[in-house]
Amino acid sequence: MNKDTVLNVAVMGREFRIHCSGEEREELLLAVSCLNRKMQEIKSAGKIAGTEQIAIAAAISMTHELLSIRSQRGFDMNEFKRRIELLECRVSDALTDQGIYKNL
Repeated sequence: MNKDTVLNVAVMGREFRIHCSGEEREELLLAVSCLNRKMQEIKSAGKIAGTEQIAIAAAISMTHELLSIRSQRGFDMNEFKRRIELLECRVSDALTDQGIYKNL
């Protein structure tokens, strides 16, 4: 049985708590690092100012990159959709816990 753990992470200087299994911990830390890097890249370009807009631009960019890579190799679309839905739930829960969004 996977033991649930709470991960404290920072994205663009904002603290978030994410619940995950021990097996997911390292991958989620890597994902947060990649997200921070992408958001900093977008912010540094200077075309988008607000954190929310930067986050959306980063999500779109990273999803596009993933889809491009996956389409070259082929993949299980149902599994991809399931994982995206799971990540959406986790992000929504984390943002709601932080009082940022009520409905994502």
